[in-house]
Amino acid sequence: MEALPVFLNVQGVRCLVAGGGEVAFRKARLLTRAGANLHIVAPRACDRMLALLQEHGGHFDRREVLEMDLEGAQLVIAATDDIQANENVSQWARSRNIPVNVVDQPALCTFYMPAIVDRSPVVVAISSSGTSPVLTRSLKEMNEVMIPAGIDRLAGLLGSMRGEVKKRIADFAGRTAFWENVLDSEVPELVYAGREEEARAALGRLLDGAGPRTGEVWLVGAGPGDPDLLTLRALRLMYRADVVLYDRLVSEEILARIRPDAELIHVGKGPEMHSMDQFAINDMLIRYAREGHKVLRLKGGDPFIFGRGGEELTTLAESGINFQIVPGITAASGCAAYAGIPLTHRDHAHSVQFLTGHLKDDVLDLDWPALVRPQHTLVFYMGLKSLPIVCEQLRKHGMPSETPAAVVSQGTTRQQQVAAGNIENLSGIAERAGIKAPAITIIGEVVSLRDSFAWFEG
Repeated sequence: MEALPVFLNVQGVRCLVAGGGEVAFRKARLLTRAGANLHIVAPRACDRMLALLQEHGGHFDRREVLEMDLEGAQLVIAATDDIQANENVSQWARSRNIPVNVVDQPALCTFYMPAIVDRSPVVVAISSSGTSPVLTRSLKEMNEVMIPAGIDRLAGLLGSMRGEVKKRIADFAGRTAFWENVLDSEVPELVYAGREEEARAALGRLLDGAGPRTGEVWLVGAGPGDPDLLTLRALRLMYRADVVLYDRLVSEEILARIRPDAELIHVGKGPEMHSMDQFAINDMLIRYAREGHKVLRLKGGDPFIFGRGGEELTTLAESGINFQIVPGITAASGCAAYAGIPLTHRDHAHSVQFLTGHLKDDVLDLDWPALVRPQHTLVFYMGLKSLPIVCEQLRKHGMPSETPAAVVSQGTTRQQQVAAGNIENLSGIAERAGIKAPAITIIGEVVSLRDSFAWFEG
């Protein structure tokens, strides 16, 4: 470690910034966020610097920086475009043992300005010791994405209980174990979901030591297959789950994101293949939750679009089981996008309709006349087996035979296949291409745009 990471309290502290340009402004703005008393010295100042001073106060000397400007300063930043001036400021500060940072000149610094992720009171600072500001910015972006937006509320809740916890748990090791238990409980997720009163009550129960750990079920959409399309909340819950009940459509790449020691249970159903009926799945969700486990019900696509999430949710609610719902990118939008097919388009489709192509007793009972209308896109889920029936019925009820149509198999994955044609020849094209389930069928004029928009081929 080349430098000691510290957090300085600069509330009300006089901090000198030499320079008035955009770079100096960014440093000055950061200091004001930390409550510093600004002193800006520069021959000129940009408009944003002047606005910052007007809004937050501070002192501005419109001239070159002088050694006397360092008197009374407790932190100094040099951000001028004059190399000699920057060297002078560094030398003056060092001689007075004042921490100094010279922008983009690590050799002249006694401290480095980190890239900052601000979720106050939680603050993450990232530094490369001045060697690569672009790298630290990239790491900052990664942390911005991964740190939950509600972490500030969680920190506030935990902070409000510190005194009570210290009063009731005397030894340091015991308090540490308690806080670790809290962070591994349902408390953080309740806060992130906006249920802060429930989180406070749960924290109180943990402190009282009353009763066993309460379980919870998370209905999570895994998206259409590409793990990069998982939501941030889905990823977080996948790493916290004790037990995972997952569907056939959840890819191996997505399963690899799950916590390594979680129990994985495949409950998938496919065409003419039902490894477990829905009632058994519902019973498992309830049983594991009542045993105190964090249960992840992981579904391909979105739980509430042909995913039977509504049925599971009803069962959980009736059984008094705590639950959360995390939407996922549904197959229609994900697969269509990766196939280069916009589901709506000003010139081709003003509406889109999602339907199931699942056959019951070899019959597909739909309101066919209502489906045949201009500037309308149809998306059939689970419709590969019923594709000949769909195309035949649409033609029979007045849809032109040349209406563009496509089948997307294993969409958004590296195994993605797209068979495109029209409603007269699509069944044959899909069969000759060896298209296999899972697949969705898209019918409408928007399919004709595929040649212009397609960007991803497995």
